This record gives sequence, structure tokens and C-alpha cells, in this order.
Amino acid sequence: MAQILVAYFSCSGTTKKVAEKLAQLAGADLFEIAPEVPYTKADLNWMNKKSRSSVEMNDRSSRPAIASRVDDISGYTHILVGFPVWWYREPSIIDTFVESYDLSGKTIIPFCTSGGSGLGDTSKNLQALVPGATVAEGMKFSSRTADKALKDWLESITG
Repeated sequence: MAQILVAYFSCSGTTKKVAEKLAQLAGADLFEIAPEVPYTKADLNWMNKKSRSSVEMNDRSSRPAIASRVDDISGYTHILVGFPVWWYREPSIIDTFVESYDLSGKTIIPFCTSGGSGLGDTSKNLQALVPGATVAEGMKFSSRTADKALKDWLESITG
């Protein structure tokens, strides 16, 4: 049986809601990927090229610090990593998270929330960051995704 961790980053609460549902349906552990320095509304203004999020996303080497760590990631076989889509990919804090652990032999499954765009190159990006892991194709959800759809997706990815 798969040992599942649902790790998520959420600014508006939408990704958090989906992550909580997934963790409940899967009987999984839940971990919030919280930034060491919380994002303000101004930080998240994607229309401002000097906002924190814009600066981070334009610098592919940016690795925002995370407030806490998963105590022991070794027991998990599957790690679902959730986030809002920023600039057609995962936010830089997700890159920080996956690079912070030895994920060799684990299956990483991204999921995102977005009003429009999908995962883009996220799976390819993550695979490059964790070459010893298997990164599966992920899925985009809305906060209104039915529990049955979430459960069906979970069964399809975890066997």
C-alpha cells in the first residue's frame, strides 16, 4: 500500500482546500509548504515586474526559504505536490521543497489549481530537480472539483 504525503503551497486558500480533500480521501499525511517570509498581497502582484513573485519567477535559480520541514520523508512512497500555477509552471518555492530532500525512489505527482492555465512544463521541471525520483504527469483542479473526481484520480495514480 502506498504511503502518501500531500504537500502543498497555497496563497489564496484554493490549493489548500484541494490538498486537504486529497489527503482526507487518500488517508494521507498533509504538509503545508509555507514560506519563511510570508507573501503579502503586493508580493503576489504579477502585474508588477518588481514584485517578489515576479522577481522569483524570472530567476530560475530563486529558492525562497521554507518555514519548516517534513520530519521524516523516508516512509513515503508517493508525494503529491500541490500549488497554484505561476507563469505556466510551479512557483519557485516548490523547487525549494523538492530539492530539500532525498526523493530517490519516490513517485512525485504534481497537482495545481488555476483559473485557466494547466501544469505547463512542471513535470519536466521537477524531474530535472529530482533525477532519482519518478515524476508523474499531474492534474489541474478547481476548488469545486467533486470528491469522486479526486478519489478516481488518486486511485489512478496510486494503484
